Amino acid sequence: MDDVLRDGLSDADLLARHVAGDPDAFGEIVRRHRDRLWAVALRTLGDREEAADAVQDALVSAYRAAHTFRGQSAVTTWLHRITVNACLDRARKAASRRTAPLAETERLEQLIEPHESAAAPAERGDLHRELLQALATLPPDQRAALVLVDMQGYPVAEAAEVLDVPVGTVKSRCARGRARLLPILTHLRPGGRGSPALDGGRNRSQGASVPPPAGQSDADPVKGGGGRA
Repeated sequence: MDDVLRDGLSDADLLARHVAGDPDAFGEIVRRHRDRLWAVALRTLGDREEAADAVQDALVSAYRAAHTFRGQSAVTTWLHRITVNACLDRARKAASRRTAPLAETERLEQLIEPHESAAAPAERGDLHRELLQALATLPPDQRAALVLVDMQGYPVAEAAEVLDVPVGTVKSRCARGRARLLPILTHLRPGGRGSPALDGGRNRSQGASVPPPAGQSDADPVKGGGGRA
């Protein structure tokens, strides 16, 4: 398929072409959504290798299950739901194996702002390190809700679609997560009062670009995402 024609197709059209046998259609879907899937996985799991594996698992699942897509939600919502489920599966398995409550400092530093250089101000790094250490103490379900709503900037209704739960459940998980974080993070606010927003007080924009794991170029699809499974 011509690149210009492919660029003009909707996600749903590309998925339909993939189901019909177009060998390039799914790779274009991966190209469009890889960065946001990677960002959600990395912030949910806090480990680059685990996040890469979760995204790979999700894309392979989506590749194989494309014929089941019925268009009841956007393709991007469908992909994020599969990715979050893959992350939660890995988080629960990791929790059962974990002997220490927090990941190593290096992993937390990688989680903060993957696109920033090591020369970023030390204060910013310290702040984000504390925020993410606190986030890592939450149960996976609460963590996923807060990552989507407070860090990725999803509206609650869209986060509910991604997580495949009612809007009230997302609100409840976010409220419980924030309540658990408040005693840990209050000192980060000027004057020590109030609840700090995750990710340094700003939502990630939906177009935020996050680089792939170390050793993987931007031009390459996430492993397992482009070929026939």
